[in-house]
Amino acid sequence: MPKYRTGVLSTSAVLLGLFLSTLPSFADSQVRIVRLSAVQGQVQIDRATGQGFEKAFLNLPVTQGAKIRTGSDGFAEVEFEDASTLRIAPGTAIEFPQLALDDSGSKLSTVEVRQGIVYVSFAGAKQNQLTLTFDREHVALAKAAHLRVEVGRTNAAVAVLSGDAQIAGPSGVVDLEKKRSALFDLTNQDQYTVAKNVEEGMFDSWDKQQDQFHQRTLLSAANNNSPYAYGTGDLNYYGRYYDLPGYGTMWQPYFTGAGWDPFMDGAWAWYPGSGYGWVSAYPWGWTPYHSGSWMFVQNYGWMWQPGGAWMGLTNAPTMVGAPQGFVTPRPPVTPVHTLVTVNRGPVNTPMMSSEKMVVRSGSAGLGIPRGSVQNLAKFSQQVQQHGSATTTLHTATVPMMYGANRPTGPASYSQAGVQQRPSSSGSGAHPTGGSQQTSSPPPSFHPSASGLGGGVHPSASSAPHK
Repeated sequence: MPKYRTGVLSTSAVLLGLFLSTLPSFADSQVRIVRLSAVQGQVQIDRATGQGFEKAFLNLPVTQGAKIRTGSDGFAEVEFEDASTLRIAPGTAIEFPQLALDDSGSKLSTVEVRQGIVYVSFAGAKQNQLTLTFDREHVALAKAAHLRVEVGRTNAAVAVLSGDAQIAGPSGVVDLEKKRSALFDLTNQDQYTVAKNVEEGMFDSWDKQQDQFHQRTLLSAANNNSPYAYGTGDLNYYGRYYDLPGYGTMWQPYFTGAGWDPFMDGAWAWYPGSGYGWVSAYPWGWTPYHSGSWMFVQNYGWMWQPGGAWMGLTNAPTMVGAPQGFVTPRPPVTPVHTLVTVNRGPVNTPMMSSEKMVVRSGSAGLGIPRGSVQNLAKFSQQVQQHGSATTTLHTATVPMMYGANRPTGPASYSQAGVQQRPSSSGSGAHPTGGSQQTSSPPPSFHPSASGLGGGVHPSASSAPHK
């Protein structure tokens, strides 16, 4: 494990804010990408590559035309450039018909909720707009808001947890303020009933837990004037910043260990018109693989240096000062139009009790759920001293997927010693089927007519609107 020097930053907010402000606008890119920022349980994605639905995994870029669906135990989160989030509960199917830029560089995003439950935390970044659609209704958000949207076969509901929302459809326009909700009859021109309350939903505690993590780890608005806010919260939680003479601002994940390199775990993902790009399996592995460069620093090991141009789908690795014998990873030469996995790092595994996990040196945080360890920096020192250590995880509100949470599947990549880990050595909790296709839909969502699974219960005094 690298030795720590003096000069560690007391706070990362200002320096990271400076880094973000130096990056170019997304108008310089032809394709917008948003981040699949969390995956637990059964989650599938159709990346609009012609391969149909595949096993989804952390940090996959989501592009216009993509579809995501969750199984009976599936949870997922999508993070937008301004750190807005879309959380997807079990039994849900959504689509992204629009991820676009207008001439001024504003980001226009449209998400269609086909069925199930989603939570939307919209940051309200200047000029950006997020539109949610279900059935014939449109919810256009231009200011900060937090919503829960539930869509069933015959009815749908929108609950405003914070901010406000305006919903337009065939039965007119309804304005909802904080702690207000509306129930829509999808069989009768989407007529709606407004309630002056929001009842607790079955997945509200999960949404609240994830939202609190983002609030604790994201930069303050004063230091975040860039469209590249996504991924920064994970950097603040899973690693630390240094101010190194001759290098400037550097970042390194916890639990790196001797022999670790930043391309030990992940996959090469192919996208039409762009080719292969690297998708990191690490929970913090978004921003450091789409900007800046990885540098090998004496007595520290591999560290990430912020700066430079933002890379979209084609994010070839930039490696500086690599030690002798190191081979820079390269994408497959022959396109196979699917996911090509690379798994070489050690695996963190749950113990008999799912509340405890053995974390190993060299894992770089692989498989550690967000916010599950209260002092990750201190725990990293224990792992450094002993090679591995056991910790208690604090994520009781939702069953978490322990283990490596990295892509595996039939398509593997072997070049210059980079090989896929044999399936027998991995944890049973690993995702499977990197390029598998399926036509089976997720379990149907059947909200009750009165409240869609505990969401909206109009009071007796509420009247239907036409």
